[in-house]
Amino acid sequence: MIRRLAVFGATGDLTARYLLPALAALRAAGHLGDDFELTGASREDWDTDRFREWCADQLDRHGDSCPADARRAVAASARYRKADVTSAADVAAVLTGDDPIAVYLALPPGLFPHMVTALHETGLPPGSRIVLEKPFGEDLASARELNRLLVGLVPEQAVFRVDHFLAMTTVQNVLGSRLANRVLEPIWNSTHIEEVEIVWDETLALEGRAGYYDGTGALKDMVQNHLLQLLCLVAMEPPITLGERDLRNRKVDVLRSVRPLTDHDVVHRTRRARYLSGRIGDHAIPSYADEEGVHPDRRTETFAEVELELDSWRWSGTTFRLRSGKALGQARKEVAVRFRPVPHLPFGNEGEALPNVLRFELEPEGMTLDMTGTGARAQVLARLSLTARMEPPDLPAYGQLLLNVMTGDPALSIRGDEAEEAWRVLTPVLSAWEKNLVPLEEYPAGSDGPPARRRRTAQGGNSDLLHPGSAVG
Repeated sequence: MIRRLAVFGATGDLTARYLLPALAALRAAGHLGDDFELTGASREDWDTDRFREWCADQLDRHGDSCPADARRAVAASARYRKADVTSAADVAAVLTGDDPIAVYLALPPGLFPHMVTALHETGLPPGSRIVLEKPFGEDLASARELNRLLVGLVPEQAVFRVDHFLAMTTVQNVLGSRLANRVLEPIWNSTHIEEVEIVWDETLALEGRAGYYDGTGALKDMVQNHLLQLLCLVAMEPPITLGERDLRNRKVDVLRSVRPLTDHDVVHRTRRARYLSGRIGDHAIPSYADEEGVHPDRRTETFAEVELELDSWRWSGTTFRLRSGKALGQARKEVAVRFRPVPHLPFGNEGEALPNVLRFELEPEGMTLDMTGTGARAQVLARLSLTARMEPPDLPAYGQLLLNVMTGDPALSIRGDEAEEAWRVLTPVLSAWEKNLVPLEEYPAGSDGPPARRRRTAQGGNSDLLHPGSAVG
């Protein structure tokens, strides 16, 4: 197990909110000992004492669920070096020592190639690992180039392209529910499933992240990585094992099966929008274009929706809708699996059967099955919901990811070819949006998103699209 972690970009929001609390959770669970070393590197003109004070403050703020002694131990393990990540000399000064080290790039994706080039010049001790945050690259070409740069630095199994969604309890439960229950797996196909909706709707607005978000947008920030990863787990064929090779092979198969989108498809199967001023609870939210640090002429979207189809025996005829939005009136974070209606109802006009929908709720974590049964009156149909709440995980998602990095288990990281396939899926969308083939709609902050529009149904009639803020079914 690796005992040293170097974080480049260590004074940022990712370290404060996620990495430091994750390390405290690992310490509290006994995974990190007194020999663990954390090195933070960033542009700030700090010293180790200043960095330790900052770590302690952030741990008290964001990691208060961990014992105080674990928080103190993590802060005490930290040291700091000011560094320019494009300078091989600065990088070498951070990575002193001969023991294997995990190098975490908590940086904007545009800096990844420069940092990896610097690592090539300095070299890494044998057995070291490199961790890259999402998104991996900025488009297909940059992802391919980044993969090319990583070749020869460390083996592929030592490259961790992390996505913390894959370590969430409910996300893991998608596989458990599918593969360990005979009642589900035989009907987990297009014969029985009409639509799958994968949604991450937030009430949070920009929250001071213009430096990152305005150059990225909802499609790259959420859909290209997080939501496509969820699509893979929902749609993959059963792997032989959950080992890294078998699991990641099946995920790549799903991405390869996504039907390529034409410009016509993008116009009719995607939407983009950004929020106007409004209110969320007691807070007044300015228009996205007026947020500090935003360049309005970039036309960055805060809402993205993409409808995909898979060309495979299992899924031909099922629609997969991926959607994410910011500054919405209601948070909705789930995978909703909508089953097809039954072919016949022997109840006459005494009620209507509602669609069966199995929801994997991501935050808070749980599962709900919406069904139809009979109500107080015999033969009168009524809605039934069966709900289960997940046990709290032993480790937070980032804690599990860091543990996998330290122990060398890449099963929950993204392989190089998988990262490229994810970009291939959305490249036609990026291209069509750049050509303004799809209008940039608007919605008030605190609303349900852009207004619903009409689409053609499979039977040829018209039907309202699901309102962005509504649930499937």
